[in-house]
Amino acid sequence: MSPGKALLLAAGCWLLASAGYARINVVTLPDRDTVQLTIYNSADLTMVKETRHLTFRKGLNKLEFSWANTLIDPTSVEFHALTHADQVDVLDVRFPPRVTNTLEWHINSEVAGEIVCEIRYFTSGITWSADYVAEADKTEKLLTLAGNVRVTNNSGEDYENTQVRLVVGVIRLVEEIATLARQRGQRTDKDRLFNAFKAEIDRRGSYKTKELGVLCLGDEQAPAEIIKEGVSEYFLYTVAGRDTIPTGWSKRLPSFQTNNVPVTSYYKFEKEQWGDAAIRFYKFKNDKPSNLGAEPLPDGDVKAFRAVTADKLWTFVGATNVKYIPIGEAVELELGEDRDVKVQPTLMDWQKLDIRFDEWGNVAGWTIKETWQFEVQNSKDIDVELDIRRNFEGDWSMDSATKFAKLDAHKVHYGLLLKPREKQTVGYELTTRYGINVTK
Repeated sequence: MSPGKALLLAAGCWLLASAGYARINVVTLPDRDTVQLTIYNSADLTMVKETRHLTFRKGLNKLEFSWANTLIDPTSVEFHALTHADQVDVLDVRFPPRVTNTLEWHINSEVAGEIVCEIRYFTSGITWSADYVAEADKTEKLLTLAGNVRVTNNSGEDYENTQVRLVVGVIRLVEEIATLARQRGQRTDKDRLFNAFKAEIDRRGSYKTKELGVLCLGDEQAPAEIIKEGVSEYFLYTVAGRDTIPTGWSKRLPSFQTNNVPVTSYYKFEKEQWGDAAIRFYKFKNDKPSNLGAEPLPDGDVKAFRAVTADKLWTFVGATNVKYIPIGEAVELELGEDRDVKVQPTLMDWQKLDIRFDEWGNVAGWTIKETWQFEVQNSKDIDVELDIRRNFEGDWSMDSATKFAKLDAHKVHYGLLLKPREKQTVGYELTTRYGINVTK
């Protein structure tokens, strides 16, 4: 049994003495039979459901629940009989005087013998996070995407024989669970939140997919299966099998691996965003045509690699972080600078023209004409798509021999395709009008 929390059962009798009510604990309960943890990744919130086989006497029984040195929310703790449910009633719940971190259920049982019971509560300190490995082929046209989840327990409580369920979604808490865990007293609107939470998580979604993965970090047991299913605006990952999760524990579990994901590799150059570097991006879509789209992809870190030889010698491309990606939406991975793609802008000429004066001889208007040239080089052994963006202010117009698109009132875009080892030159003339020269 975990040192942080104890359940004790008292005989079906009451003892009164001059000193007042006496606590009698004659039976120490057996360890949990099963535990189920449902963990949100968007809040420090976990719902715990544990079952135990308890032996009750007919009549009045007293059950103690202690949460010392844990982050359990005492206002959320609930007891239910799973067998003989219509013959077992919780009469009341009390916080014993002069006893901290302990509550008592006074339970009346119409039967004597073993009863399967469920205890539910919220705790904090148990979290999960996602991470991904993206491996592009040599041409950077197809991607193998693998997802993993890491579960960490810092709740102060050990959980044995545990099933883990991981929830993608956003929940807004009225109060923080960790704060409630340090308080004792009246129940709050956590009752409403607890019941709504349970109903939402227990309700099955409209579809289910199964994928097989192997436990990492030295686990020698059978492979773990992660079952994924939709539940309203949340998404539920269920890790098949059971595990022991002691406090201070962390384990990385595979979530999925998908091959042949169509990917677009391209580069962006925008001085105001990234300085003088060309930045590499991978873009793919979380949908069925891309061999994805079975579930949303939660927030997580991404490490990207590219095969550089036929026998798949990998080179590290870059790392980034992605936000929550719903089904059907595209994701753009910003992977950092690539020195094999260079963009070198040079100001070739600058003129101040059409200077105009007001009636007092002051300069009232003028026009600046700039001539720019870009040397673009692809030193890679594959084709490269390059997006060059330029930002301008004021009343401007632009002429260029190379096709460009105006994205908004202040930005233009060049879309270039460079063959392996190819160089290109892009030039434009920018005219900017000031003062009374501004066109109406």
